[in-house]
Amino acid sequence: MEFKLRYQRWLDSPIIDEVTKEELRSISGNEKEIEERFYKNLEFGTGGLRGVIGAGTNRMNLYTVGMATQGFANYIKEQGKDAMNRGVVIAYDSRRMSREFAERVALVLNGNGIRTFLYSELQPTPILSFSVRELGAIAGVVITASHNPPEYNGYKVYWEDGAQITLGRANDIIQEIDKIQDFDEISDIPREVALKEGLLNIIGEEVLEKFFDKVKSLIHSPSLIETMSHNLGIIYTPLHGTGNKPVRRALKMAGFKNVTVVPEQELPDPEFSTVGYPNPEEERVFELAIGMAKARNNETDIIIGTDPDCDRVGVVAKNASGEYEMLTGNQIGALLTDYILGARKRTGRLPQNGTIIKTIVTSKMGEKIAQSYGVGVIDTLTGFKFIGEKIKEFEETGSHTYLFGYEESYGYLAGDFVRDKDGVSSSMLICEMAAYYKSRGMTLHDALIDLWNKYGYFYEELRSIEMEGKEGMERIQELMGDFRNHPPKELAGVRVSVIDDYMDSKSQNLKTETTSTIELPVSDVLRYTLEDGSWFAIRPSGTEPKVKLYFSTIGSDMEEARDKMRGLVDAVHARI
Repeated sequence: MEFKLRYQRWLDSPIIDEVTKEELRSISGNEKEIEERFYKNLEFGTGGLRGVIGAGTNRMNLYTVGMATQGFANYIKEQGKDAMNRGVVIAYDSRRMSREFAERVALVLNGNGIRTFLYSELQPTPILSFSVRELGAIAGVVITASHNPPEYNGYKVYWEDGAQITLGRANDIIQEIDKIQDFDEISDIPREVALKEGLLNIIGEEVLEKFFDKVKSLIHSPSLIETMSHNLGIIYTPLHGTGNKPVRRALKMAGFKNVTVVPEQELPDPEFSTVGYPNPEEERVFELAIGMAKARNNETDIIIGTDPDCDRVGVVAKNASGEYEMLTGNQIGALLTDYILGARKRTGRLPQNGTIIKTIVTSKMGEKIAQSYGVGVIDTLTGFKFIGEKIKEFEETGSHTYLFGYEESYGYLAGDFVRDKDGVSSSMLICEMAAYYKSRGMTLHDALIDLWNKYGYFYEELRSIEMEGKEGMERIQELMGDFRNHPPKELAGVRVSVIDDYMDSKSQNLKTETTSTIELPVSDVLRYTLEDGSWFAIRPSGTEPKVKLYFSTIGSDMEEARDKMRGLVDAVHARI
């Protein structure tokens, strides 16, 4: 079997270090484990690499990272000498092996004559995105696995516009990577040589200062923050990741003075020891912060938390009864949409061609809010790279003015100096928004209820079904095929009115018996809209071994919306 031959080649290779070989010897005789590690190469997907750290072709290690980087280097060399000289910016998070992987990327690129710009300490994804444009680099790489468990790491690639690489460019890079068949094709040079020759450059404070100047420019009401600076109680947790320094710096710069950091989660920790799975979408990661808030006699108004690479933000806020309750990504996005557009309208800065961008699995509540301000709405596929792509299009054509973009998975972006979701500036804006409502005697939950009363009670849920390994991948494909080939005609007693198949790029209206073309890139996503406005979507995760199910209902009150949700979720799960 091929996976056994690959396993033996690693053991026999003179290039593989002895520590790695010892790890491989420890699984000798465990055929299932050997197959999992060697049945394929770790795939460089449309955003880069992501996988479990360990020895093997299907794992994140210095060798697979080196081969991927060599293919990436070959692609950059094809772009010409100017691209090689402009170079690649590299950042990394707090995960296991992140710094080692970052240096490996740098030195392989350097070994191919490509300049690199490396941060001397961990930095969040949004700062990497900004730095690519600020330094005029051809590309960027950030070593991160976002909010995955500790055993994972990853490798995301950005292009000169500061956004993650487009599908077409990703496919071209993948072709170059696939040509690399052996370790001896990897060119690298020692660190001291790279530094001496000016190929490896360490990024200084001046780039960070420019980033924070841009963040400060997003503040809508400095006077409001000054008035509320001591009055708004904020607890922040970086969840052991990269957000600690930049988020605190942004909040301090904005003028917030009553900020406390969760001490147990303040410093970088690759084991994420207090949470294990550092996902700010999960309420359990806020247990320590909520405990702190309660111990302070409920003087805390808002709790914010960012994931390890600080591109996502979760929010816990006081409700009407004084209890701390987590907001969903859809709710935060809707609140920010209303706050940003409202602030612009109050100050006469709402452009005629203003536009917000959201993804196809994000609640339609933000769309209704934007339309009430006369602001346009554009949907993209899931993934912030597509929002970044649209921002670039707006910049080149002048057709729209970008105001705000967000997705249901706790990612938000105001301003266009970053081209990915930004947990740094979003944390600051969320706190400004909380200060605004507190100055009016309201909590964020009060503000949300006002939006529901005005636009309808939208309720969303996300369910994920993990399907790990080779068998899991096959099961995911079977499940998508079943829904695609045998679509439901009704769910929870409500007829399906529209079927959107983003793989076939077709939208089928069952009521009018018409079919239209979906003008978005091909993606393995299915969405079913019901006659009452509810919908559900299903897609394989692009970064984790799981299927994601998105549900949305709308009611005249929250009880009706929740009742509809229970029926819809049960009906879909009955098919799985």
